[in-house]
Amino acid sequence: MTTTPRAVDSDAASLADRLEALLPQTQCTKCGFNGCRPYAEAMARGEAASNRCPPGGAEGIVRLSSVLGVTPQPLDPERGVEQPRAVARIDESLCIGCTLCIQACPVDAIAGAPKQMHTVLPDLCTGCDLCVAPCPVDCIDMIPVTGDKTGWAAWSQDQADAAHRRYAARGIRLVREREENDARLAAKAAAKLAALQAESAASVAEQEAQARKKAIIQAAIERARQKQAAAKPRNTEDVSPAVQAQIDAAEARRARLGLTPGKAEDDENDNNDPST
Repeated sequence: MTTTPRAVDSDAASLADRLEALLPQTQCTKCGFNGCRPYAEAMARGEAASNRCPPGGAEGIVRLSSVLGVTPQPLDPERGVEQPRAVARIDESLCIGCTLCIQACPVDAIAGAPKQMHTVLPDLCTGCDLCVAPCPVDCIDMIPVTGDKTGWAAWSQDQADAAHRRYAARGIRLVREREENDARLAAKAAAKLAALQAESAASVAEQEAQARKKAIIQAAIERARQKQAAAKPRNTEDVSPAVQAQIDAAEARRARLGLTPGKAEDDENDNNDPST
């Protein structure tokens, strides 16, 4: 089957753009680069040969070499061999729903959810086989679907263009999801910080309230102390003999209890003092 390379505006397109348009867009990384675009850019810089794409096969090498103005070389055996296109197939009885294959698929050709059975959409699969290695239960096989047809004979330009669109859309989606996740994390962190600040402010306010209460109590105690110190005893002079007798009796009782010397003891001590 003969395919027509994707049309590219040669006046506006860079060499990398034209080379990328000639690649099958399987994004398989067998060329040694992380996708078709990085490989095209490396060829445009003269850092990679045109014979490193197994999915494109011999016909693809001729196309790339023509744009680069070099003599076509056989496919680099270190990059693999030209072979029929294969489609991934998941043994759904073994699938554990880990999502690692979904994360590895460069064109979103696998459907499923965490801890649920996954399945490959065969019409979208480019045969890159990037989903095989990450599978922890080895439940993915690559099934040839093009008979003896290999390279561009097993892959149309329409399929390549559709795969390129899905690859680009996936890249945009991943960026959007990463930004949304970053925004969620930032909002969560901001909310947590606000809660901590509010808690800290409440703690400070509580400490200030406690300090005010303590200051009020201390002021009240100080006022009482000052009032007690400034208080004068009631008049004990010019009292009647009966009142004086009551005072003397009270002082004597206090003296007997060891609280303070009574007047009676003072008088007794004065009478016994030889100096008087």
